[in-house]
Amino acid sequence: MIALTTDLKRLGDVKAPAGFADRVLAQVGVSDSYARFETVLGDVYVAWNRQGVSAAARSASAEEFEAWFRKDVGRPLSRAVAPRELAAKIQDELNGKRRMRFDLRGLTPFSQAVLRKTREIPRGEVRPYGWVAREIGHPAAVRAVGTALAHNPIPYFIPCHRVVRTDGKIGNYGGGGPEAKRAILTLEGVRLKRLQEMASSGYRYQGMKSTKIFCFPTCYTGRHALEKNIVWLRDEASARAAGFRPCKVCRPAVVA
Repeated sequence: MIALTTDLKRLGDVKAPAGFADRVLAQVGVSDSYARFETVLGDVYVAWNRQGVSAAARSASAEEFEAWFRKDVGRPLSRAVAPRELAAKIQDELNGKRRMRFDLRGLTPFSQAVLRKTREIPRGEVRPYGWVAREIGHPAAVRAVGTALAHNPIPYFIPCHRVVRTDGKIGNYGGGGPEAKRAILTLEGVRLKRLQEMASSGYRYQGMKSTKIFCFPTCYTGRHALEKNIVWLRDEASARAAGFRPCKVCRPAVVA
């Protein structure tokens, strides 16, 4: 018994290796791990845990990312070796293939609904804030949708850059400002010049004469339509008055 007591006292004097506690917490799911990944957008710091990816940012340094994560997410964070499987999923996500799981703990049910709906917007397309609000059952909460997207902890992969102002203009972006938003949308193939021309002229939708369907201007169903078959429309009322019905894919209006 005396020997055991002595050994336990000696054990208490042994210091754990640096970072040991954080690694143990990560293994049991109490904290998050993170690594830097090279992507088409540049270097992106990504945090993850057992439930999925929990944060992403193009921070200037690892220290900056850690400070932001601990302040905004509020969990312990430890640096890790970038898993190959996660690197492959990141590449696929940025190419339009949805392979990631996300950890949205700490966000309100409303914010989670906003982010999940935003994730459904296809690569190379955009939707207005009002569309997100209507799709989640809160059509009057356009401003609240904007606030939720501004605090999106996982930009790039939950693509808040694909949500634009109701008037069609690009708007701000929490993942790096308007210029970053334009750069990412251009990379995804969005014809920004055309979008801005439409917005400045007051047009919101495009109608196809052959199908009598009207869409958001980036919807893939009308992407290859001939110019002579396109009609530019200002709003839902004028579209319906001209005999057009809303697209069932991009849902620019409530589909009966």
